[in-house]
Amino acid sequence: MFRNLRFYRVTSPWPDSEQELSDMLAENAFSPCGSFSERSAGWEAMENHEDALLCRRLNGADLLQLRTQSRVLPLAAVKEALEDRVAEFSARMAQEPTRAELRRLREETRDKLLPKALVKSERNRACFLHSESLLVIDTGTPAKAEWLLDQLRPCFGEFGFVPLTFNNAPAELLRRIFMGDAPLGFSLGRECRMQDASDRKSTVNWMDFELSDNSIRQHVIEGMNLTHLGIGFDEVMHAVISDEAVISKLEFISGDAADNMDGEDPMARLDADFVLLTGVIRRLVDDLKKLLGGYASGA
Repeated sequence: MFRNLRFYRVTSPWPDSEQELSDMLAENAFSPCGSFSERSAGWEAMENHEDALLCRRLNGADLLQLRTQSRVLPLAAVKEALEDRVAEFSARMAQEPTRAELRRLREETRDKLLPKALVKSERNRACFLHSESLLVIDTGTPAKAEWLLDQLRPCFGEFGFVPLTFNNAPAELLRRIFMGDAPLGFSLGRECRMQDASDRKSTVNWMDFELSDNSIRQHVIEGMNLTHLGIGFDEVMHAVISDEAVISKLEFISGDAADNMDGEDPMARLDADFVLLTGVIRRLVDDLKKLLGGYASGA
């Protein structure tokens, strides 16, 4: 259901009911990309019927889905059409276009092609954990997380949030797990990324390796920093955790809960996965909070 977990503490009020949240999200509901628009985004329901709510509340958590639709206009197609327009202009005016004219022709060419371009959609999910006032976004990059947050802002009269940080650096926990001193509930995985302390661009990735091997650990002993580490958690999931406490490559060991629900209603499958996911996230965040000295001031 989620492959990435990027955490934000919400500092402003959150709606009390599923209906209230859905009504607020309707302020920025998804509508298809217009003929002359390159991109549109908005919130959509998980259920495919007219009266479906734009969120789903289960197990003390809300599930949201953002849909972003964009027009696919290959640069090669724009370039070829532009060449024809430039040639036509040169023949008509008996001179090459100036830089300003070339810019205008490029914009006109793109505007002419845009309505004919195909559209594609991308969906990103997020969940809000009420007990922790925690928004969890399924995205691997800060830019996509910011895009989702930008779509939430118009729905709230006030929307405050801060990235989740802890009093102690997650890097110390990564090192502890890596060096064989994993806290209860955590185990060492089979991949990691290291960074040279004196050159941030100098990195090395270890994929599908026995990380407890002394020859690998020696790199950290000699001063390389761990930036990403594969872990197991609670004997239910594998993931990679970064030194900023961002989770990626999340995978449940026995598969999603829905894997054992063949033939069930799609929404029942979604609900089962969501309950499993939010339960694990709560335990993970609670453990990180204890191991890293609690949330940092302002987080």
